[in-house]
Amino acid sequence: MSSSDRLPRPLLYLWALPNTVLGLLVVAIAMLTGDRIQVISGVLEAHGRTLSWLLRHFPIRGGASAMTLGHVVIGRDRDCLDRTRDHERVHVRQYELWGPLFLPAYVISSLIAALSGRDFYRDNVFEREAFRKG
Repeated sequence: MSSSDRLPRPLLYLWALPNTVLGLLVVAIAMLTGDRIQVISGVLEAHGRTLSWLLRHFPIRGGASAMTLGHVVIGRDRDCLDRTRDHERVHVRQYELWGPLFLPAYVISSLIAALSGRDFYRDNVFEREAFRKG
């Protein structure tokens, strides 16, 4: 049981809110072009043409199938969201634990991995946990 499992849900949403707002901004823009949203287990998931383009070009070389920002998960399409749901839910729990410190900690972990001659994505401690548990 992680420390985020012991806190009331509203506090977890509040602690992760700065990151969730970033996700909501991305989704709001994507919705203007017809992208779709759904809520599953308290997490907003979005997919569509705009988000697919974004994920093919960002955040990593070669693109990503999905990406989490707080309690928002964006995916290339519904299949990608279904396939990556367990992995992305690990990231949701990480946001609940780290709150506004998550993104800086994630970047620092990637930099440490890269400067150590390892892969900046796969050797990031947050990704290793998500691949292991998700």
